Amino acid sequence: MDFLPVFLDIRGQPCLVVGGGDAAARKAALLLRSGAQVTVQAPELVAGFAADLDMARVSRRATVFCDEDIGGFVLAIAATDDDALNRAVASAARARHIPVNVVDVPALCSFIVPSLTDTRLAFGGGEVALVGAGPGDPDLLTFRALRLMQQADVVVYDRLVSRPILDLVRVDAERIYAGKERAKHTLPQEDINRLLVRLAREGKRVVRLKGGDPFIFGRGGEEIDTLAAEGIPFQVVPGITAASGCAAYAGIPLTHRDYSQSVVFVTGHLRDGSMDLNWQALAQPRQTIVFYMGLVGVDVLCRELKAHRMPGATPAALIQQGTTPQQRVLVATLDTLPEIVRRSEVKAPTLIIIGEVVRLRETLNWFN
Repeated sequence: MDFLPVFLDIRGQPCLVVGGGDAAARKAALLLRSGAQVTVQAPELVAGFAADLDMARVSRRATVFCDEDIGGFVLAIAATDDDALNRAVASAARARHIPVNVVDVPALCSFIVPSLTDTRLAFGGGEVALVGAGPGDPDLLTFRALRLMQQADVVVYDRLVSRPILDLVRVDAERIYAGKERAKHTLPQEDINRLLVRLAREGKRVVRLKGGDPFIFGRGGEEIDTLAAEGIPFQVVPGITAASGCAAYAGIPLTHRDYSQSVVFVTGHLRDGSMDLNWQALAQPRQTIVFYMGLVGVDVLCRELKAHRMPGATPAALIQQGTTPQQRVLVATLDTLPEIVRRSEVKAPTLIIIGEVVRLRETLNWFN
């Protein structure tokens, strides 16, 4: 072990960041979130500092660093692209027994801002990791997902990735939002594909972070098709899909010997916007159906299942924001589900489970 893991209380303490670029801005933001009094020393600053300077959250020294400038600080960070200057900051801090971090140069550091895992584990530069973030609860992340998130240079994330999960990303990583809502895409899918290619070709370690599992209604196949065609190295990390995660947290087993011997995952929102599904195959006895993205088409799915001889009294459950503290579960039947959805003002993300297993929620519910 090269460093002793400790946590510093720097609330209200003066801390120095030497550098005016993006890396310095990210380090200053991290110190601010920890409650420090931050001084930035650099002749020029990137735009990332502007808002904090305007709010007087960051003090500014527009001078070139010299050894005497380190006095009075309890912690220093060197984040410049000048190796000699970084070494000067490290030397001045060590001479005064002040903890110092030089960004991306562990040999000059007396402390590091560590990942939660060993960053020496393999994640090649110029590579994309397609990572499933699970249904919302950060405790449901896989270890591999967490490790890659902690190594990433850039994270391209979706709308369904929760804030607590994003907080586990490497603190210095660039974050790019690529969320999608119905009829409202921050970035079209083709642009996301090209973005991943460009970032990887810049030599960056890229995590494409997607809610649930990237290969279950997550367009993961489309994205790695492009990566493969462009010769970009990639890996895929499965995540707990919403069906299993949300059902478990709602106390609804997807299969049960007495109620259901099969389970089907269905998307309620096809590529062309239709719901042209094989309703006959879905409306089978002793089968659980899980609809992803079925909220907008709830009237259609209930009507069609009943039209194909599924009883209107068949139990149904709608799970909103499953596995999170905001989880909400509404229990109904095929007959009553559409009206309950309208009356309850349910919003995405939601999951719909239809089948006799929903009856078990009354006795198996544990999360709430």
